[in-house]
Amino acid sequence: MRILLDLQACQTSGSRNRGIGRYSMSLALAMARQARGRHEIIIALNGRFPDTIVPIRQAFDGLVEQDNIVVYDVPGPLLEFDPSLAWRRRAAELARETFFASLNPDVVHVTSLFEGWGDDAVTVIGHLEHRFIRTITLYDLIPLIHKETYLTHAGSRALYYRKLQALKNAELLLSISEHSRREGIEALQLGEDQVVNISSAADDTFVTLDVSADDETALRARYKLHRPFLMYTGGVDYRKNIEGLIEAYSLLPADVRAAYQLAIVCKMQEADMQRLSALAQKCGVGNGEVVFTGFVSEEDLLALYNLASLFVFPSLHEGFGLPVLEAMQCGTPVVGSNTSSIPEVIGRADVLFNPRDVHDIAAKILHVLQDKAFHDELVAYGYEQAKTFSWEASARRALAAFEGAHEQRKALPQLAVPVNLPRRKLAFFSPLPPEKSGIADYSAELLPELARYYDIDIISAQPAISDVWADANFPVRTLDWFEAHADRYDRVLYQFGNSMLHEHMFGMLRRHPGVIVLHDFFLSGIPDNLDFTGRVPGEFARTLFDSHGYRALADEQRLGRLNSIMGYPCNRRVLEDALGVIVHSRYSMQLANHWYGAGAAKEWRHAPLLRTAPATIDRRAARAALGIPDDAFLVCSFGLVAPTKLNDVLHDAWMKSALAADPRCRLVFVGENDTNEYGQKLGAAIAGSTAAARASITGFVPQETYRLYLAAADMAVQLRSNSRGETSASILDCLAYGLPAVINANGSAAEIPDDVVIKLDDLFSPEQLRAALEQLWRDAALRGELGARAAAYVHTHHNAGTVGRIYHEAIESFSQTSEGAGYRRLLGALAAIDVTPAPAPSAEDLRLVSTSIAANRPRKQPRQLLVDVTALRQADPDAPDGIAARQMLAALLESPARGYRVEPYYNDGAQLRHARQFTLS
Repeated sequence: MRILLDLQACQTSGSRNRGIGRYSMSLALAMARQARGRHEIIIALNGRFPDTIVPIRQAFDGLVEQDNIVVYDVPGPLLEFDPSLAWRRRAAELARETFFASLNPDVVHVTSLFEGWGDDAVTVIGHLEHRFIRTITLYDLIPLIHKETYLTHAGSRALYYRKLQALKNAELLLSISEHSRREGIEALQLGEDQVVNISSAADDTFVTLDVSADDETALRARYKLHRPFLMYTGGVDYRKNIEGLIEAYSLLPADVRAAYQLAIVCKMQEADMQRLSALAQKCGVGNGEVVFTGFVSEEDLLALYNLASLFVFPSLHEGFGLPVLEAMQCGTPVVGSNTSSIPEVIGRADVLFNPRDVHDIAAKILHVLQDKAFHDELVAYGYEQAKTFSWEASARRALAAFEGAHEQRKALPQLAVPVNLPRRKLAFFSPLPPEKSGIADYSAELLPELARYYDIDIISAQPAISDVWADANFPVRTLDWFEAHADRYDRVLYQFGNSMLHEHMFGMLRRHPGVIVLHDFFLSGIPDNLDFTGRVPGEFARTLFDSHGYRALADEQRLGRLNSIMGYPCNRRVLEDALGVIVHSRYSMQLANHWYGAGAAKEWRHAPLLRTAPATIDRRAARAALGIPDDAFLVCSFGLVAPTKLNDVLHDAWMKSALAADPRCRLVFVGENDTNEYGQKLGAAIAGSTAAARASITGFVPQETYRLYLAAADMAVQLRSNSRGETSASILDCLAYGLPAVINANGSAAEIPDDVVIKLDDLFSPEQLRAALEQLWRDAALRGELGARAAAYVHTHHNAGTVGRIYHEAIESFSQTSEGAGYRRLLGALAAIDVTPAPAPSAEDLRLVSTSIAANRPRKQPRQLLVDVTALRQADPDAPDGIAARQMLAALLESPARGYRVEPYYNDGAQLRHARQFTLS
């Protein structure tokens, strides 16, 4: 599972240094330890609290990948107490939830929901359609249970109840005690399995401590604790019952009070201190008997726990009661209330008192102070009781709860789509026959399968379509028509290849995002052609830099344009504009990870290339149609003749093999010859060979003729070098027709199982190729076995029904989870916000929200290494230091760290700017 932990509780001033913040951090760290090797943890932080980000990153260093600690932006300020900011707050919640969804988590856990009254915390999720499970930590419902005390202010009451609804809407709550679990179930009318008790723990910093005499003297002087003392720590509000503790202390015999001070250890407003001091005086407690320490450091708190004679916890209502556990871990005996969760923590009845009965409190205190054996027993008991609580145990319970919820979600039956609902409308961009393109032929085969799921319009830049099926079933729309009516379509699918037949799709994709099918990973030929023909001057350099940075520009200058076309994919913009990417091979995913960093293709989908085998293959009729004798042994190589297809290597191996000496053997290259020097040399070699009549190049052939050769051949040889991510349709065609084939393990061809072809090494020797030719020629049984296995493989893995279903699932998944789809949902939700009678959004609200949405876009490009060249731009270029610095910068640009893009920048006195002109020069 991908588990996203929202750790704003560790960021806000109201929580980060208090119990909720410490609880959230400790639990998250334990979950990260427990999840290693099982689940992926993502930590989400609010960028409005910048000072907290580095410490939290450091805390998780080594436990969570730094790339998995993400920072999102929200527009601010967002203060809940200001009603004029209502629209902005709702917009911030939508922007944050959209950002979370873009990370494709299985679970989103909010560690503290009730934040944001006086700061820029944003905690509510659930406004948008989502696929993740929402979970929230349930500490307590004290304000709801005691609303007459805590919810008297109309604004804070509205905030609390709005967040209660978010709590109720969550699929799972993690309570910190069994008491808070029961409280959640009963107060919110939740199901028994909707709230899971994961308990709590105290930090392992709370231990027994040998406080030196000097340190103890200094500590006691600092807090005016001149004799043994009873201790309380926690908050000051009504439910903490400090008033009851002071009254109970006043009931102790005078000699006991003379022997033991009462230390109230907590941060306190001056008004509270005066009020409680007045109460002590009213109760007859003398000066110095009750000490109010005010705020104490963590170090001093630990020492005070260790020095206290007794810890007293008189709270009326707690979600857990963490100070009780901290005291026990420090070896301090504890007495506490018999209410809410406190009995769970203490674990024995004989040290519990009724917090509303001051005489009962005083009696329990006196028992411990006057009975040394009982005192010592409680010290030993406390150590053992504390061991039953641990963060590791709480983390295990939390992860188990997540796993259970995830399994339940997966087990839910998929709702059938009612047959009377209109089907989704799909715009299909692709070349189609009669264009001379493998993608055109492929699309003609794919359309009938997609039509099982969608109503399809073909969006075409070509003047006519000759495929009978497509023409009969699918309306053809022009590009201009689509631009004017794009809002009619629910889904858009682009078939992308590296030819000018796809040129128009680049701009269309940017304006009308959709799912792309990446037939060729390298798309460098298109910007090159636009530049070369003068239609878009400079397009290749712009695309090269946009995708690959300064190093690629330097390579082109040094090695030439052709090297850059062959060496750089130039496809980053297309990948970023796409809602989702479908590829036909795992190799394309490997290329994405190589060029754009590990995980670049994490969300891509693999759909096998659709191939259909003929119902029957009439070999004799095919040969008759082609004029090939029945007794001929026909070896074919299919596809365009090109240097990357190694046609010349095949011809040389053929001429050196025994097949060339047999007049019955023929080698046919079925495809259009290269028009450049390579094709001319191959043609001359064939014409000048002694077996000229038995080796030939057909030139371009229509589909019908192509299929005749597939049916007529005895074996096929399909070689490749310098694969650029394409999947060979011709190899799969050979397999579909049951042809025994020789291939080499280059690019996606390496993924074809070894038992259905003769697979040579990627960099095979001519001798290995010759031996493979002769082996298949001589071994009819082997040809039969390979052909049968090949046909069965294509039928199982590449059949039309399977591929159509995978396409449909991928398109629908991308429509729900992709960034673009989430962005469209976000816009709709922003438009629907109604905070009447609060004011409508101002121009400033819209600007701030837009900025946050832009900042939250997932980064798809490689990391950037920013190099400050402010001084270098101004330095004397001929000075030794300037020369050395330029050389260092040039080295960085030439050899960036793997996965990084070097970007020089400078400070113009007002802001940071890219130093593009300086760097290019």
